[in-house]
Amino acid sequence: MDPRVESVINIMREGLGDHLCIRMLSKSVNLSPARLRQLFKRDTGRSPMEYLGDVRMRHAEHLLRNTFLSIKEVAFGSGVKHVSSFVHAFKKRHGLTPREFRALRERPLYSVAAKGVDSE
Repeated sequence: MDPRVESVINIMREGLGDHLCIRMLSKSVNLSPARLRQLFKRDTGRSPMEYLGDVRMRHAEHLLRNTFLSIKEVAFGSGVKHVSSFVHAFKKRHGLTPREFRALRERPLYSVAAKGVDSE
């Protein structure tokens, strides 16, 4: 992978709450926006903005699973400034709203292994 693409990926992961745009990302690695898009697509199979969206959604999934932050706080913490945009993107990716996704986490899971322990 091109080290400039790796650098941009690190910027994305570390700057989730920042406003990241292709112009700023390309400038950070001394490339034109078009050249960064080309290298990024070659190395990752996705555009920089698609990749950033994936990074943000994975971070949101982590926050929903492991914190009690509100949906608004999760959206902002993932770098999405509008809650409605966040909910729409999350539902498109998962088929569930963030609230529904979190509710699945809170539901106790039935474990076959636990049943076997209880029946002994």
